[in-house]
Amino acid sequence: MVMYSNGPCVRLRLSFFLQRVPLWKRAYASSSYSVPPTPGASEAEVLAARAYCSRLLQNFDSPSYTLQTFIPPPAQAAYLAIRAFNLELAKVADTVSTPAIGAMRLQFWRDNISKAFAGSPPAHPVSVLLAHALDDLDVRTGGKARLSKNWFMRIISAREQYLNNAPYTSLNALEKYAESTYSTLLYLTLSALPMTSITVDHLASHIGKAVGITAVLRGLPLIAFPPPPNHHSNSRGLGGILDSQRRHQGAVTLPLDVMAETGVREEDVLRQGADAPGLRDAVFTVATRASDHLITARQMLKNLRAGKDVGHEFEHEGEEGHDYSSGPSGMGGPHSAQTEETEKAFGVLMPAVSTSLWLDRLQQLDFDIFREELRRREWKLAWKAYLAYRRRLF
Repeated sequence: MVMYSNGPCVRLRLSFFLQRVPLWKRAYASSSYSVPPTPGASEAEVLAARAYCSRLLQNFDSPSYTLQTFIPPPAQAAYLAIRAFNLELAKVADTVSTPAIGAMRLQFWRDNISKAFAGSPPAHPVSVLLAHALDDLDVRTGGKARLSKNWFMRIISAREQYLNNAPYTSLNALEKYAESTYSTLLYLTLSALPMTSITVDHLASHIGKAVGITAVLRGLPLIAFPPPPNHHSNSRGLGGILDSQRRHQGAVTLPLDVMAETGVREEDVLRQGADAPGLRDAVFTVATRASDHLITARQMLKNLRAGKDVGHEFEHEGEEGHDYSSGPSGMGGPHSAQTEETEKAFGVLMPAVSTSLWLDRLQQLDFDIFREELRRREWKLAWKAYLAYRRRLF
C-alpha cells in the first residue's frame, strides 16, 4: 500500500530544516544535480522524468522524499527511480479490479525494466530515469559496478505473489516478503553508490525487513476497508471511509499464525475494526518483529564501533547478489574497513529512522492500528533524520 499524502505545512517544515543544514549537506537535497543524459533521451526528458519521480515520492511516500536528502548526489537519480518504481508497483494493487489485470500491469513493468537495462527505455518517466541512472553508474565506475536486473524482477515477483491480498501464512513468510521487497530496494540503492559490503548489506537486510513489516501494518486499515477506486492516498477522508458503513470491505493481511495465536478472526476485524478481539495483541506481535530487526541493526553498529564482530552471520550471504568473495572487503574485512563502509553508506540506511518513529507512535497509541494519527505525516522526521545522520545513529 502507499501510505502518504501531501501538505503545505510539511513542505514548510522541510524548507526550514534545509535552511538549518550547512551548505555542504544541503547539496544532497538538491534536485539540480545533473550528468549527461542517457543516450536516446534528451536532457529535458531526463529532467522531466526526475521531476515526475520526485513528485511521486512527495505525494505518496513522504519519508522517502525527505530522506533523499542523505543520498549522495551521484546516486540520487537511481534512488528516485528505484523508489518511484516501488510506488508504481504498489499502485497496481490499489487501482486494478482483478488479479488478472494486475498481473498484466506487473508484466508491463517487467518489460519496462528489461528495456531500461537494454538501453532502450519506453517513454515512461521511471524507465527513462532508471536508464539514465544505469548509464551514469557505468560511466562513474568505468563499467565496474551495475545494478542487478534480477533484484528488480524479484521485487515484482514478490508483489505479484500477494497481488490479491493473499494472507501471509506466517510471520516468517511476511519477513521473507519484506526481504524480497524493501530490503532489496536498499540493496539496489547501495549498488548505485556503488557499495559492495557484506556488513552494509547485512544492516540493510535487517532495516529493510523492519520497514517492510511496518509497511504491511500501515496498510492494514486500507486493505481491510479500501477506499473507492482511484483514491490512491492514505489519509484523505480515511475517517469517513472507515465510518461510512464499512463499505468495500477487503481482507486482513496479518500473518495467519499470529492471528491463530491471538484469536483474531478476519470477519471480526471486518465487522468491528479496532474493537475486534485480539487485534491489538496481533498487531503488537507483528510490530515487535519489526522492532527486533531495528534493535539488531543498532546492536550491530554498536559492536562495529567497539571494534567487535557484528555478532551473527548474514543469512543471505551466498545468495544471488550477495557474493562478496571478490569484493574489496571479502568476508567483511577488518573492523576499520567495515566501519568506513557503514559510514559511507549510512544515508541509504536512514529508513530505519522513519520506521522507528512510526513504531514508537504505534506503541503510544496502544497498538490501535486504526487510529487516524498513524496515517499522518511525521513532522519530526526531517529533524530526527538530520540528528541521526549527523550522529550516525538510528
